[in-house]
Order: sequence, then structure tokens, then C-alpha cells
Amino acid sequence: MATKSDFTDEEWKALEKGVTGAGMLVSVSDRDLTDAFGEASALAKALAARRDDASELVRELAKTRGTGFGFTTSTQEVETETLASLRSSREVLAAKAPGEESAYRDFVLGVAQTVAEAKGGVAEGETAALAKIREALGA
Repeated sequence: MATKSDFTDEEWKALEKGVTGAGMLVSVSDRDLTDAFGEASALAKALAARRDDASELVRELAKTRGTGFGFTTSTQEVETETLASLRSSREVLAAKAPGEESAYRDFVLGVAQTVAEAKGGVAEGETAALAKIREALGA
């Protein structure tokens, strides 16, 4: 079972940014300030819910604090950096921890879906963001 110590700092940051960025990407894909707080809460709860996961890698990633993005980060930057992190993470996991690929993919998709459903259903922009996340993960 892979742990944080199996990855370089850069690789670990990509794994973290892939998870939290997926939630952020879904959130910013349907800009509604009233939804932002509920979606941020949903992101935090989705992470916390996986702290007892069977995968040690997922348990460690679930302890992630912050998103890797600043308050003024543009929607395009969130999308570009998140999708790049997800692609990079997929490659790193295939090389270093192939047994963790599906656990990571399920974790990321679960977080993204939870955020999408947080405020009254999945909006059109959120559906498009989820499709991009799935594609970047090879799902």
C-alpha cells in the first residue's frame, strides 16, 4: 500500500491538487456566490468522510488542508492546473502505485460529485466539469 513517503513533494502536491482541485473546478464551473459556501463545506465534508478509507493513500490525501488555489485564481487557471494535476497523478500512480489508481480515481470523482450535488442538483456547467475530470483520470 502506497503512502506519502513513496512520492516526491511535487508528486504529492499534484495528488492533493487533483483531489481538491476537482472539487474547486466543479464549484467554479457554475458561478453562484450563494452556492460557493455550501460547496466549500461539501468539499471539506467529502474529504473528512474518507479519513477512514481502506486505502492508506486516500486516508492521507483526505487530510489535505487548503486547495492549492488562491481567492483570486481564475476559473481557467483552476481548470488548467486541476486537469494537469489529475493527468500527472494518473501517470505517477501507474508508475509507483498501480494498486492505488482506482482508489484515487474513486476518491476524486466522489469529491467532485459531492460538490456538484451540494446545492440543489447538478448544473450544466458542473456536468461539463465532471466530464473533464473523468477524462483526465482516464475514467
